[in-house]
Amino acid sequence: MERGTFVVARNPDPESKLPFLLSVPVGGGMLLKARDTWPRSARVYCHPLESGWPEGAEVLERVTTSVCRRRGPAVDLVLDRPRLARSQFVFTEVRGRPAIFWQTQKAARAANPGARVPRKRAVADITVLVDTRERYPFRFAQRRVEAERAALPAGDYAVASGGTIIATVERKTLEDFVTCLSDGTLAFQMQRLAEVPLAAIVVEGRYSELFRLQHVDSGWIADVLSRLHARYPEIQVTFADSRKFAEEWTYRFLASAFTDDQD
Repeated sequence: MERGTFVVARNPDPESKLPFLLSVPVGGGMLLKARDTWPRSARVYCHPLESGWPEGAEVLERVTTSVCRRRGPAVDLVLDRPRLARSQFVFTEVRGRPAIFWQTQKAARAANPGARVPRKRAVADITVLVDTRERYPFRFAQRRVEAERAALPAGDYAVASGGTIIATVERKTLEDFVTCLSDGTLAFQMQRLAEVPLAAIVVEGRYSELFRLQHVDSGWIADVLSRLHARYPEIQVTFADSRKFAEEWTYRFLASAFTDDQD
């Protein structure tokens, strides 16, 4: 993970159709020309700034980054500020020519694009944080679990140590999972999950059901999932067959993460 300063400036070249300049602190530094200062409602087209950063360029904003990391054909950018903080640069092709698009989750949707495993007897009582937006949460019946509601920055269920979240799980019904794959929002949810030391997605369904979808190209859905797996290899996606087994898997994952952290 790379941290640094994200800079937006006015492009001093009066003939350029891209009026802004961006300095993105990834790798050795990525310099771009851009059509706008932020992808508020639509994706922003960008182009490499090959001439180098011009002297005396008027800086419009300078923001410290929380996350700036390349993941395959994309660069995740998270700024250290409460609003307009999360975005992504996607490297792609348009009509056979390379192109860079800067997007947020909203813009992407609009564009439609082994450590030691503790034994059961070693698992202590744990407090599971349940996101306040979770409408019908797992009950973890007959488990040594105390559930506590909290506004989680990522995922639906989490455990913390010393006031810091150490592991989180995003729960998905199969229908919601397919929708998030289709409209591109799962990539941004995985971006959030990747900021937690341990994170996973559990799906209440079977992987084979992805190939029996009636209104979506099943091969395309499976391909999108595979690309996200490759881009976020640290995030496990588990198909747990049903809600019952998704709850079981979530408990064991969080309990194991908590127990290992205490050792």
